[in-house]
Amino acid sequence: MFDPSSPDETLMTPLARFISGSESDQPYGTTASPFLDEETRRQQILQSYQLVDTAQEPAYDDIVNMAALMCGTPTALVSLITEDRQWFKARVGMELSQTPREQSFCAHAVQNPLHIMEVQDATQDPRFMQNPLVLGDPNIRFYAGAPLLSPSGVAIGTVCVIDRVPRKLTPAMAQGLQALARQAGELLALRRANSDLETLNQSVMEMQLELEQHQVKLEDENAALSQSLPIDTLTGLNNPRTYERLLTEELGRVERTRTSLALLLADIDDFKDFARDFGGAAANSTVRRVAKALKAQARSYDSLARLSPSRFAVLLPGTDGAELDAVAARFRLAIAGMPPVGRGLSISVGVAIARPSDTPLDIHQRAISAVDQATSAGGNQVVVARANT
Repeated sequence: MFDPSSPDETLMTPLARFISGSESDQPYGTTASPFLDEETRRQQILQSYQLVDTAQEPAYDDIVNMAALMCGTPTALVSLITEDRQWFKARVGMELSQTPREQSFCAHAVQNPLHIMEVQDATQDPRFMQNPLVLGDPNIRFYAGAPLLSPSGVAIGTVCVIDRVPRKLTPAMAQGLQALARQAGELLALRRANSDLETLNQSVMEMQLELEQHQVKLEDENAALSQSLPIDTLTGLNNPRTYERLLTEELGRVERTRTSLALLLADIDDFKDFARDFGGAAANSTVRRVAKALKAQARSYDSLARLSPSRFAVLLPGTDGAELDAVAARFRLAIAGMPPVGRGLSISVGVAIARPSDTPLDIHQRAISAVDQATSAGGNQVVVARANT
């Protein structure tokens, strides 16, 4: 579980049940996003390792030497598949350091990450019989590639063996080749762990600075007031309990003074995929960065809250339909413009305007419907709830 400070889910009011997802609303991020295709995800994960075009490493050289020896082939490779080429992290028996992706056997192998791809005679395979690597040097006839998997199970390359004559793997060779691919995967997992550790260290430093700043603020506040306004410990924003109270108070003010109020809900797009691909420390750091960016765009009298691991709320007093599009767009663009960590970030934004006699649940439901529409349309956009919904 990547978030040690998930919002309070014990509220029993209708709005609280809606926020926690115990009714018809299902918080964004509980299922994998349909908008991030496998190839895009593969490239983002590969880029995050910062492995392509790096120097030789003995651990990977050992893998290709063992693969060639075990399978009795002159050539063995650790191949990584980028957008336009296959690049060899380690190689034996191959002068080339890379080839175009369209000529790559490995680009086919990564499409089936659970199995070895074996081509016993490339001159008889319709996929490869016209391949320049078959018709000319290095005159590939036999190929077998075991997918190289990231810790999240995405194939980013292969451990493969190649020969100039047709042949077939024995069961023992196939088993050994898969074992070497797993070993290469363990090297990737170690690289990811080291990266997570660096991210965690940075997050700890950020949290320490935030705690020091927060401590100064707490010393200036009344203890009773602090107890009545509990916060989300990860971001420092209001938590769901405080959000419900503030929303109720703002709606009461709207009723009394006939002024305007807008509710903005923002979901981090593809957040569950991000947490799975880049780790818990990076996910928590991302939540804090998004919270900071939203807070920087808010006015001094706006109220912000974190409602779930990837959902935020902003109460916008005095904001009506005439200016709402511009205000919501400002929040969206602030996140889209953040420097990418692992991959770029975006949010889906849903907005609702308070109507006469609205309950907290009424306006929250309309904002939920709007943010779900923005997410379903592909994310990184704003949807304003219709006035008659």
